[in-house]
Amino acid sequence: MDKQQHHQLSLAKSSRQRCNEWIFRDVKSDITIEVNGGTFALHKFPLVSRSGRIRKLVAEHRDSDISRVELLNLPGGAETFELAAKFCYGINFEITSSNVAQLCCVSDYLEMTEEFSKDNLGSRAEEYLESIVCKNLEMCVEVLQQCENLLPLADELKIVSRCIDAIASKACAEQIASSFSRLEYSSSGRLHMNRQAKCDGDWWIEDISVIRIDLYQRVMTAMKCRGVRPESIGASLVNYAQKELTKKSSLWNPSGHTNIDLLSTDHERLVVETIVSLLPVEKLAVPITFLFGLLRSAVMLDCSIACRLDLERRIGSQLDIATLDDLLIPSFRHAGDTLFDVDTVQRILVNFSQQDDSEDDMDDASVFESDSPHSPSQGALFKVSKLVDNYLAEIAPDANLKLAKFMAIAETLPTHARTIHDGLYRAIDIYLKAHQGLPDADKKKICKLIDFQKLSQEAGAHAAQNERLPLQSIVQVLYFEQLRLRNALCCSYADDDRKPVNHQSWRISSSALSAAMSPKDNYASLRRENRELKLELARMRMRLNDLEKEHVCMKRDMAKSSSRKFMSSFTKKIGGLSLFGHSSSRGSRSPSRQSYRTDSKVIERTCASTD
Repeated sequence: MDKQQHHQLSLAKSSRQRCNEWIFRDVKSDITIEVNGGTFALHKFPLVSRSGRIRKLVAEHRDSDISRVELLNLPGGAETFELAAKFCYGINFEITSSNVAQLCCVSDYLEMTEEFSKDNLGSRAEEYLESIVCKNLEMCVEVLQQCENLLPLADELKIVSRCIDAIASKACAEQIASSFSRLEYSSSGRLHMNRQAKCDGDWWIEDISVIRIDLYQRVMTAMKCRGVRPESIGASLVNYAQKELTKKSSLWNPSGHTNIDLLSTDHERLVVETIVSLLPVEKLAVPITFLFGLLRSAVMLDCSIACRLDLERRIGSQLDIATLDDLLIPSFRHAGDTLFDVDTVQRILVNFSQQDDSEDDMDDASVFESDSPHSPSQGALFKVSKLVDNYLAEIAPDANLKLAKFMAIAETLPTHARTIHDGLYRAIDIYLKAHQGLPDADKKKICKLIDFQKLSQEAGAHAAQNERLPLQSIVQVLYFEQLRLRNALCCSYADDDRKPVNHQSWRISSSALSAAMSPKDNYASLRRENRELKLELARMRMRLNDLEKEHVCMKRDMAKSSSRKFMSSFTKKIGGLSLFGHSSSRGSRSPSRQSYRTDSKVIERTCASTD
């Protein structure tokens, strides 16, 4: 505060010295104006002819012949008052973007309007603001910077709102012009947007990054209302956050407790919370790395719970594109706690799982009729499961990591998310190695997370010799390894047993795929198998109908033949049979045996097709 007062006094002194250069020297001054500690020896007539406020003050003290007036809280201070006084004396000076906001405010304070004089300072400043400043984005930004010290008067005079609307309109127009410049005709003659062409419509991002955070928030809100692209909004937020949060040192100096650090921390907290509130709702409008950076800052600066929960929800909705380094959020302000912020990561995983469930809550008919082997969210589940397993392996060596927190993160994802459990086994093995004093009951509990049937051959061989695992888990590993060995041996048999072996291996692979798929995909697979069985059953019914027709034809032929021929033929055939089933004539065949062989072939074909 002392520095600010000293700066104002120095400005007042320099203004007083300059005042002596342009003031009338041959006429004695009859009024002294005090502004923020500075004094101006002036004349009543020029001031009264232009300023309604000074005119009223002089009129109120006409009897006492007032010679000294103090102007309290004059916007812009002594330097701005000097310009207003020059205007009253008819001395020319240039109105620019760096002083137009001050001139508008001081003219309102001194009541330098058309009511008291034609072409007064107020109308001149307003004309410059409307015709010059609002047509240029850079000038609008500069005026907004000047308005930071003129609030709330600059807001009441609508200087801020006019500049903000002008910036939003200009940015929107630049975006439209840039989009038209990227339009081109394809080889087929159709007009399309060239995505690879560089977008030059976002040059304003760097310009507006110098505005104070409260005015920046209003600019971004106006741009959203005007329809500026979410990607451009996101790029501006990233640029602003990088400038405001990385140029301060208090974030990386937690031991400092000075007032400057506290004020800087409050400012950074406000910046983080404001940027989070301005984030576009569209996914991928900002990089997920930037979201994690904001989350780290929010945790470090102890931002509001709503701010952190919003970031966690946004990250959870696109967690499948995150990396391990993103998830490694340091733990702050808690001595003796885990090295990394495990609770925040768990909430992010819960958001991802809930988001995945909400996407799956569609119409059953549209879901289960799909013949695709994997649903759209299944790929995201696979990526996140690998990410979680790597994260568990990274935090497992932490001695302060409790078993409950470790298991909570491992159990957040659904069971069908992991097609292979090698990563989970590795993380659990690291945890058991780092926590050797873990009771046997806890070891059994944590090992229940592993599906040993989903271990690869290398991981299974390692687990079978792992002394850190409980005996029950080792037995399970050996059992499944034995099954795997048996299946491998069956697959190496000769071609005679190829069909049953292939059928068995198909069942094994089908069950493994069923375990790896989500419930809705598993249901769709069962429906396909059911349709195949129905087709096979229909073929068997057709064959049965053919056999019944042949049987009816045989009965009809037997009824038409005479009893004599039938008896003689029957006697010959009976006579040709010996007691031990040997035929006296090798060339003749029994109709009953031929019918039996025919039926046997039909049954064999039916069984083969069923298999």
